[in-house]
Amino acid sequence: MAEDLKTVVLNDVHQQLGAKMVPFAGYNMPVRYSSDLDEHHTVRRAVGIFDVSHMGEFRVRGPQALPLIQRVTSNDASKLQDGKAQYSCLPNEQGGIIDDLLVYKMADEDYMLVVNASNIDKDWNWIQQYNQEFGADMENVSDQLSLFAVQGPKAAAALQPLTDVDLQRIPYYSFVQGTFAGHEGVIISATGYTGAGGFELYIPNEAAADIWSKVLEAGQPYGLKPIGLGARDTLRLEMGFCLYGNDINDTTSPLEGGLGWITKFTKEFTNSAALRQQKEQGVQRKLVGFLMDGPGIPRAHYDLVNEAGEKIGEVTSGTQSPSLSKGIGLGYVQTALSAPGSKIFVQVRGKNLPATVTKLPFVPGTEE
Repeated sequence: MAEDLKTVVLNDVHQQLGAKMVPFAGYNMPVRYSSDLDEHHTVRRAVGIFDVSHMGEFRVRGPQALPLIQRVTSNDASKLQDGKAQYSCLPNEQGGIIDDLLVYKMADEDYMLVVNASNIDKDWNWIQQYNQEFGADMENVSDQLSLFAVQGPKAAAALQPLTDVDLQRIPYYSFVQGTFAGHEGVIISATGYTGAGGFELYIPNEAAADIWSKVLEAGQPYGLKPIGLGARDTLRLEMGFCLYGNDINDTTSPLEGGLGWITKFTKEFTNSAALRQQKEQGVQRKLVGFLMDGPGIPRAHYDLVNEAGEKIGEVTSGTQSPSLSKGIGLGYVQTALSAPGSKIFVQVRGKNLPATVTKLPFVPGTEE
């Protein structure tokens, strides 16, 4: 089984750093270097670096690039200016979601789509199917790029010595392509998945090892540490960010999943007519965040029930929040019980433990 796993360029480096490696999305990935708790607090309070090179990147170019992106994504990419990124999703024809993704506008007629590792082939084939009509120039560059996420309140200070680009002047969801750690053409993007602020660095594979070591060295005075996927999950969950395959999937509509804000009916896109109708009629269930009222840790697939013990949904993601020292979770519930303050119960080992629906994020972010 392990022989079938893909590896990131720095696979051996992570093992030398003592990382525990696990299979994730078809890749051998570092889940932790020390402890999930220590790594979580490092990112919230200082700065950490994640290797997320398993993510997929597609370049879409030419006069038909924007028409194709508009057709397959739910958000309105025509609003993007050069140097801006946008969160979006790929709706399917049944009301669900093929994947969530980032759309980067590199220049006129030149875009980069960043997709989830587990969906690279699925997304490529899906977009190609629509591209038969448009004929945009598509290139899968996933195997050419490494991606590091440097996240935390001290990220800008730690990285600034490595570049002439003024990092403080890159707004949230914007990016600059420039020289970083002596390497040209690095995309420095003020995006992230932690709510702690910071940058994502898209790097040619041949520069990955050098840039990784230079970031570790430059970040040393700021307490920078390598961080694994375990802390990445608790960090994103504290922000209420969806994880594809858990909180959204082929059967969840963007409107049910709280992604109405990236579903723009000012244009036609895949299944837009049915989703518009769903918006007008209202959804039967909604993805909500909830806090445990007392002890208890919610986990994915635990049942959510009402006061009478009747099932009203299930947990899609759950954990003990390191920042709050409380159990937190995301899950789908009947719309009637989706308002903040609603009382629900989580079935944990045969017991119905009380929880309260709450507004997201659980922890205030520093990025907006």
